[in-house]
Amino acid sequence: MTDTLHQHLLKALTSLPATSLCVAFSGGPDSSALLHALAQLPEARSRGLRVLHVDHGLHPQSSRWVEHCRDFCTHLALPCKVLRVTVERDSGEGLEAAARRARYQALETELGEGEVLLLAHHRDDQAETVLLKLLRGAGPEGLGGMRALRPLGRGQLWRPLLDLPRQQLTDYIATHKLACIDDPSNSDTRHARNQLRHEILPRLQQHWPHAVESILHSARLSRDAADALRDAWMVAFDNLHDANTNSLDAAGWLALVPALREPLLDHWLHGCGLTAPTTAQRRQIERQGRARAGKLPCIRWPGAELHIWKDRLWALPPESVIDPDWTSTWHGEPLSLPDGGQLSLNENGATLTQPLRVRLRQGGERIKPAGDAHTRELRDLFQQGLLPPWQRIACPLLYVDRELVAVADRWINARGKAIFQHSGATLRWQPGR
Repeated sequence: MTDTLHQHLLKALTSLPATSLCVAFSGGPDSSALLHALAQLPEARSRGLRVLHVDHGLHPQSSRWVEHCRDFCTHLALPCKVLRVTVERDSGEGLEAAARRARYQALETELGEGEVLLLAHHRDDQAETVLLKLLRGAGPEGLGGMRALRPLGRGQLWRPLLDLPRQQLTDYIATHKLACIDDPSNSDTRHARNQLRHEILPRLQQHWPHAVESILHSARLSRDAADALRDAWMVAFDNLHDANTNSLDAAGWLALVPALREPLLDHWLHGCGLTAPTTAQRRQIERQGRARAGKLPCIRWPGAELHIWKDRLWALPPESVIDPDWTSTWHGEPLSLPDGGQLSLNENGATLTQPLRVRLRQGGERIKPAGDAHTRELRDLFQQGLLPPWQRIACPLLYVDRELVAVADRWINARGKAIFQHSGATLRWQPGR
């Protein structure tokens, strides 16, 4: 019996605070070795060891894989929860990336307060990750590879096997005669990681036998550099970030050297729950950030879009498709808007004395705000009122018959004012973005 993996995990556990443990279990060889070895350790079981399996539903055999994972956990007397996700096939980021994003979102949502999620990434995975980051033009943070421990949702993500080679896990599987899932997608060299794993790295090692060790040595140096740079760009972030609007000073960000500018941008985007841009998209952000005043640049990539407005950077989730002909009759109850926003009254249970018709902007609308001597075009009001461009398309317009009586809660005419005063409530608009 091979005890090396057990000893490695036991030593790793002693350095981890006394928190509950959860294993992300695919049923493949790596996670099977990790889970089986942990299950042999009373020190792991005493922390409430449990298992999560994500079913992506992408392969015809995925339901059989679910049953395999459940059976494997039953044999170990461990609870197994299956998380079923829907992978967006047309997100533009590629199926592999979309599946990864859906998987991590599900795992993050499921993780308990202070719980530690264990992943079976190992030394060879780390080398592949660093090479992929290099080919994508990453800086020190990306070239530092995967962190062994990092925050995830309400808990932490932990990779305790990063110092162990894949062969050690393969040997463990053989020694204990463990049945594992063979996912054919892991052999599909159309995927970038598989291309590196099955073709590029083996050829590199033919010429440079110590290639993996050299790559990991460079990764450790890059990680140290990234950690040292973090102190500097976090100071810059605090100076450039406006917490009230969650926006960044564009000129201040552009003035930073790239070694600070790029990780600061990623930190901000990830804090917004958004994906980071590619190198080409970063260059586009920089070019657009220097565009002359009056422009309203928007840079989009799968999972995010970045606006440059009023000399600041604004990060948003992708714009949803909105039907310009959307309309609804409203009596004062909370009303869901096409962009995910909401229209409501500030008094619970309040209703309007007469229903209003709600629709979206078509163009050319005008209103005379209460107390204003002039009728104004919405275009001018939006600009003067500093309403962000991305909110204008879904800004709700309220009508009585054909008269525009309110533009969300921003501009209300005399008739609209009387209607809301009579209801004893005020209008409240929560934009979806």
